[in-house]
Amino acid sequence: MSTTKKRSECPISSSLDIWGDKWSLLIVRDLMFSKQCTYGDFLKSEEKIATNILASRLQMLEDNGVITKQEHPESKAKVLYKLTQKGIDLLPMMIEINLWADKYFTLPPDRKEMLNELRKDKEGFIKQKREELAASIS
Repeated sequence: MSTTKKRSECPISSSLDIWGDKWSLLIVRDLMFSKQCTYGDFLKSEEKIATNILASRLQMLEDNGVITKQEHPESKAKVLYKLTQKGIDLLPMMIEINLWADKYFTLPPDRKEMLNELRKDKEGFIKQKREELAASIS
């Protein structure tokens, strides 16, 4: 596994070197919350990522151990993308970004519903989601 060259030893800078571009966290979001798993599924997201950017970001996330690709069980022409444990470990940060966004933006009803459930038992929600994601990589 190759890794992205760090600009500094700062943990925020080092982390941003991996997932701090405009698209990488959206890919992680889709794998985490939307269950989107194939190249074509990512292309269908409402943000409309260009194919060359998508290919580049998927490769970079794979090279840095955030995602992995597997053979598709129904088609040899497709690949399934999944989060690794390193990718799953981004869950608490993704939750906090969603909570921050809920404070300052209007969110779609499905996301509001998820956040309302999360607020009832944040630690329980994170534990359940981690287990769900971990089961999908086994």
